[in-house]
Amino acid sequence: MKLEQAALCLEKLGHPTRLSIFRLLVRAGDEGLPVGRIQAHLGVPASTLSHHVGHLVSVGLVVQDREGRVLRCRPNFPLMDSLIGFLTAECCVLADAPERPETESAA
Repeated sequence: MKLEQAALCLEKLGHPTRLSIFRLLVRAGDEGLPVGRIQAHLGVPASTLSHHVGHLVSVGLVVQDREGRVLRCRPNFPLMDSLIGFLTAECCVLADAPERPETESAA
């Protein structure tokens, strides 16, 4: 994953309502949830929910499928895993690096 894509995903997840939606969908698993059930779980007005789901869809974190009259939202687990991998890929690589003294600013 590239830095720009990671930043966009994190930006969209940076809103409490969107993060709540995404976490709910992750808990629901591969089947996802119909929009109506998301709304019932979170108590978010339909127009607000649509707005926030649209943000998650725009970066690919959520995929929507129409099943007749029902709009189902599913988390994009491969993208989520890629984002988590991006964040943890270089975990602790600086742990063994010698500390550099802080430079004093010329004030």
